[in-house]
Amino acid sequence: MILDEIVRHKKQEIDSLKKRQPLSVLRKAAARFPKKAPVFLEALKARRATAVIAEMKRRSPSKGLLRRDFNPVLIAQSYARAGASALSVLTDERFFGGSTGDLEAVRRVVNRPILRKDFILDEIQVYESKLIGADAILLIAAILSLSQLKKLSRLAQGLGLDALLEIHSEADLKKILPLKAPWVGINNRDLETFRVDIQTTARLAGKLPRGTFVVSESGIQNHGDFVYLSRRGADAVLVGESLMRERDCGEALLRLLGKV
Repeated sequence: MILDEIVRHKKQEIDSLKKRQPLSVLRKAAARFPKKAPVFLEALKARRATAVIAEMKRRSPSKGLLRRDFNPVLIAQSYARAGASALSVLTDERFFGGSTGDLEAVRRVVNRPILRKDFILDEIQVYESKLIGADAILLIAAILSLSQLKKLSRLAQGLGLDALLEIHSEADLKKILPLKAPWVGINNRDLETFRVDIQTTARLAGKLPRGTFVVSESGIQNHGDFVYLSRRGADAVLVGESLMRERDCGEALLRLLGKV
């Protein structure tokens, strides 16, 4: 399964990171940042309509190369002009063609909150996320135990980062319930098979505790999908692949929102 392969390789990356930059060094560097409350989720809630997290992704394991002229800075600026409430940057290099440098570059030019999209398994990645300028991290329930989810989300909060807990199945949902997460991402893509079904959001959103802020992820292709998910419990959508394939990403986002 591709997810197993990704996790195996990510563990190797983490080992290499710890050799290059010991955890103690990153912890001290992060401690020098001013204390602040997380801002990512608040930015989504501030929008009266369904919010959009617009994503930058060069390629994917299932679809291959998505965009040859991939310039995260220009794409981020076009997303911001088009009305994205927040941004998501893929930082996995081997499978998605991203890098931490992409996120750092976007951070320098755009004032939107940024989600670091990666496969977070270890606390050193949380400290690294803070240092590269992320405002939030993704924690995938399918690859983390309950104790890991609790530890990493608490660490993120202590660093002023939001932690988006991602689920795809009822088993994932049951796993995260004890954490009483204020927001949850529902991935419409099965990370084992990479098949997409946007009805996954409709199926799971109603089973989350009342008041949970729901982010629908993956498979949003057009304005119709956006409207459908908005009516089926999504408070925000995370969109990347369909926008990456368009010549003008900002204009594509406007079409998705029904503004063009």
